[in-house]
Amino acid sequence: MRFSATVACLTACLASAEALSVFNGNARNTIATEDGIKVPGDSPLELCDGEHGDDIVKIESVDLIPNPPAPSGKELVIKASGIIFETIEQGAYVLLTVKYGLIQLVKTKADLCEQIGNVDLECPLEKGKMVITKSVDLPKEIPPGTYHVAADVYTANDKKITCLTASVKFNIGNGFFGNEL
Repeated sequence: MRFSATVACLTACLASAEALSVFNGNARNTIATEDGIKVPGDSPLELCDGEHGDDIVKIESVDLIPNPPAPSGKELVIKASGIIFETIEQGAYVLLTVKYGLIQLVKTKADLCEQIGNVDLECPLEKGKMVITKSVDLPKEIPPGTYHVAADVYTANDKKITCLTASVKFNIGNGFFGNEL
């Protein structure tokens, strides 16, 4: 679950107010989907339903290489850029839920500042533009199936930073259940 938490927290640091542009007719680099608004770039990330005009940060793009991620024992490269509108201090937190199909694997409140240490960042996250490139090794042992991640991110004073969701499907032909047996 460390991978899921890392990806969720990484992207939460670059959360988006891009959805606002959809409502005011100036949408660019976002795609409305059935469940939300696609985060710009090549990743499965979407903004949660609802208003994002007051989000503290705006995602400009998130790219995963490869996308979708594959449990292959190889690396996943995460490239993200965005703008932080207010400094994010100690005490910020993530309400993280991870489901495997319909089975809830994780439901936790995590310290955002602790989690972003996994991607070589630390609090406070200062106001301004941020660009991150991070490589993580995916284990071969990820069971095949669809994983759903939801991350609601807040400041220490309960002000919304963002809310993101993602669904990733790992196929049976990869990793532990693949040809390596």
